[in-house]
Amino acid sequence: MRKTFAAAAAAAVVALSATACSSDGSGGADGAAHVDFGYIADFNGASLLAVADAQGLWKKHGIDVKTSVFTNGPLQIQALGTGDLDFGYIGPGAMWLPATGKAKVVAMNTLGNADRVIAQAGTTSMAALKGKTIGVPEGTSGDMILTLALRKAGMTKDDVKIVPMDASTIVSAFTSKQIDAAGFWYPAVGTIKKTVPDLVELAKNEDFADTVSFPTAFVAGNDVVTKDRAKAEKVVAVLRDAIQYRSDHLDETIAATAKMLKQPPEQVKADAANSKVLSLSELDGYTKDGTIDKWLKGMNDYFTGAGKLTGAVDPKTYYTGDLFTGAAK
Repeated sequence: MRKTFAAAAAAAVVALSATACSSDGSGGADGAAHVDFGYIADFNGASLLAVADAQGLWKKHGIDVKTSVFTNGPLQIQALGTGDLDFGYIGPGAMWLPATGKAKVVAMNTLGNADRVIAQAGTTSMAALKGKTIGVPEGTSGDMILTLALRKAGMTKDDVKIVPMDASTIVSAFTSKQIDAAGFWYPAVGTIKKTVPDLVELAKNEDFADTVSFPTAFVAGNDVVTKDRAKAEKVVAVLRDAIQYRSDHLDETIAATAKMLKQPPEQVKADAANSKVLSLSELDGYTKDGTIDKWLKGMNDYFTGAGKLTGAVDPKTYYTGDLFTGAAK
């Protein structure tokens, strides 16, 4: 079964990560800086890019952009490392990768509440999953919520049968009952519910709000930040303008995101409800007063316990807060 899932996952990754489109707002103007930008096709991952297109922000800041859709954050971190991407988007589960030096976090985005541990109907608790088969996209927020939920139940991954899967494979495997549970997220959970309406949600982000925050973020390749600072500043300026617009015009942002993703607006609206949208003033304030550092330190404690990090990492080594606030100029 593992080989079958792996083959299907590989095919899905190739198909999804190869999909690309040029921004309507890039304009292709002479002298514009070219940027390859990755994203995930949900509200968190796409809404700022949708706003940048709809409001002409790329052209305003002298950027010619090509966007490419990916299935998860770790794949984008890989693409940043090889130079195939300049910028990308990651959820909280992939935040350990910048912490290990593989990328820079250039802008915080939202606080996520879309992650779930889901199980087949009749499952009453995490303890009931002992010995059961659980699908999870490794290194993602789905992996993170599963690990936290197992720990809270006094269990580890050794108590269950973990099958690494791509997101699209989890949808098909869960609906066909080839797996008993999954560490996953909305809106894909909503897709599964259409076929399996009686699935059980055993854990969610809010269950761990006292100890861990779940920020989503935009990342850049290390060389982009260190060797092409002017390009990085322009892109962050685009993100800042889009953040401001999104917080001021959420309904219009949802409509633009739905158009970009070719999804019904009500579906995108439901997806947006699983996130806390942060305003530009909040993000500037949280950068300056150390709140974002606290978020990242809390995540680093989790990643250390999960074996992703070997010890404490100073968030200032990978969150470029000075770049984010400096781009206001």
